[in-house]
Amino acid sequence: MPARQTGAEQERLQRYLARAGISSRRSCERLILEGRVSVNGRVVIQLGTKVSPGFDKVTCDGRSVTPSASLVYLILNKPAGVLTTLSDPRGRPVIRDLLPPQGLPRLFPVGRLDYQTEGLVLLTNDGTLAYGLMHPSFEVEKEYLAKVRGCPTPADLVKLKAGVMSKGERLRATQAKIVSRGVGSAWLKLVVHEGRYHEIRRLCDAIGYPVLRLQRVRLGPIVLGKLPKGYWRRLSPVELTSMRRAVERSHTCGDQ
Repeated sequence: MPARQTGAEQERLQRYLARAGISSRRSCERLILEGRVSVNGRVVIQLGTKVSPGFDKVTCDGRSVTPSASLVYLILNKPAGVLTTLSDPRGRPVIRDLLPPQGLPRLFPVGRLDYQTEGLVLLTNDGTLAYGLMHPSFEVEKEYLAKVRGCPTPADLVKLKAGVMSKGERLRATQAKIVSRGVGSAWLKLVVHEGRYHEIRRLCDAIGYPVLRLQRVRLGPIVLGKLPKGYWRRLSPVELTSMRRAVERSHTCGDQ
């Protein structure tokens, strides 16, 4: 094992892997527990293991892992009919198809939108920020616009905010209001914190108004705005700072 420089800064192995763009921090924890990560030639399965960047040699599945010196943050307006993943064995369209083939490091999506859901997807190689945005305990807001069949009553909206049961889980929206009404349908604004599987669709199904169209328009302080479908842009420094503050604030509140 190579000698470690005195005073070398150390960090947890799962964070190191996430910074390298391997995956989210939670997924990196699974890689460690599965015995797929080695430090200086030795397989490591303890999540508390720390490494010194630049001194320890880290490999995952036999390949060397080195964090990128440059962290990248993009938002993309995902169209319906595109998978929130980087590849698909069935050959369906994926978000990687919407990015340039060269010029960007390996990025991964923060959370997922289902196949038919449109809207804001954040892509980054910053595993630490991704973990904070995805973990339910941080309670970062996700805002959606949902077109539903029928027009919910004020009492229905109260139910959404009070909480409904769906497949043995209690789901609730922190905000629920009607944005507009049409013939046989309505657009709702719904805000949730946890981001459970198909949460918005299940919420609306539970009160008898199935979703016809769904779009995520905000993640924490980041707003989709007028970004066209299928296009992406980099986060501005102001947006990145506000996102980090939102995660830190949510984490602090959660510890109280």
